[in-house]
Amino acid sequence: MATQPKTLPGPGALDTRRIAHLAEQPALFHAQRWFNRERAWINEQHLQLCRIPAATFFEQQRAEWFREQLESFGWIARLDRAGNMLAQFNESTTPPIVVSAHLDTVFAPSRPEEVSLAPDGRLIGPGVSDNGSGLSALLAIARVLAELPDLDQMRNSLLLVANVGEEGEGNLSGMRYLCRQTTRNSEEGDLARMKAFIVLDGPSTDHVTAQALASRRFEISFAGAGGHSWNDYGTPNPVHAMAHMISAFTEMAEQRLHIDKTRSSYNFGIVEGGTSINSIPGSARTKLDLRSEESGLLDDLAGLLTAGVERALERENRAVRAGRLTAKIKELGSRPGGRLPAGSTLLQTVQAVDGYLKIRSRVDCASTDANVPLSLGLPAISIGAGGQGGGAHTKQEWYQPDGREIGLRRILLVLAAIVDSIRGEEPGSTRAE
Repeated sequence: MATQPKTLPGPGALDTRRIAHLAEQPALFHAQRWFNRERAWINEQHLQLCRIPAATFFEQQRAEWFREQLESFGWIARLDRAGNMLAQFNESTTPPIVVSAHLDTVFAPSRPEEVSLAPDGRLIGPGVSDNGSGLSALLAIARVLAELPDLDQMRNSLLLVANVGEEGEGNLSGMRYLCRQTTRNSEEGDLARMKAFIVLDGPSTDHVTAQALASRRFEISFAGAGGHSWNDYGTPNPVHAMAHMISAFTEMAEQRLHIDKTRSSYNFGIVEGGTSINSIPGSARTKLDLRSEESGLLDDLAGLLTAGVERALERENRAVRAGRLTAKIKELGSRPGGRLPAGSTLLQTVQAVDGYLKIRSRVDCASTDANVPLSLGLPAISIGAGGQGGGAHTKQEWYQPDGREIGLRRILLVLAAIVDSIRGEEPGSTRAE
């Protein structure tokens, strides 16, 4: 069972007035102006990185490009065994704040020209919004912190991560590996130092993901002898069995969700089988995505899936003439749930920054890289990087950079506020009030 996430220690959430005080300090004031001044450079980096293909499980080329970029800014960067790009400014300590954005995309361009700049200023192509926006924000944060020496305390507090395996069957593999390394020494080691995970995912600034949407994914396959549709009629049909299983599961799941009322979903997203209209298929398969705001409900739905498969086999094998169908259920992935407590200082700090910037945001539940640290009791949120986007997970994805600066200022001020809280805990601190 996941533990409750620890809140940031210290003087409590920073209110809007304190955020204003931080924002007006010379170094932060100039950093915020930097985002506007370097708008063209940020847009160009965004275009370049999205032209580097990075489908899930094939992110290495983009990770290497990221490593080279951050090293050119002065960061110490490397790739870990999972393929994540990690960068920090000072290797002598473990930074207490992780800022991450995932490298992988659902679709990848087969050639650079598939990601283009439209006449209206939009970027168009796979991955430009999810997660080109988060990755370009990570680059902008890395460069501005490197160029402004008065922000040394902030940059020394950060571990920048461009991680692999967030999408689909990547199953959050990059973040899982990162958190496993972070927690390897238990409460006596790095875990006790971690103050926040800030995940940059997509462009939208109208939400703060503070609850992890749990999910489980399955592949269900049926196999039989197959044959001719007329001569071998009576041979059990894997497609028929799969159709019956989907129908049975849907009926049982609807009844279960009607009773529970917890927001949940199920989706058969892939259905495959057969070679011709007049052949009994030898196999069929489907993939099922289950999601719920309550992790325990997923176990119940998984049980209904098993029952549906058993019903389908019994029905199709009832009067077989030749051979029997078999079935296999394979779990493709499982994303853990978790949430920040209502009084979390991290959440309140983000909301204070939003109040200062006049961003109207809401707290939501979604499936992101933040699932992993939240499930481990670590303070984590996922936020958008600014701008506007649409068509996520399609080849016609788009991103409009207008308004990007407000998202970048938000990220910077959230980090400044967290570092200020940490600084306030230090013995003999003289932090200005």
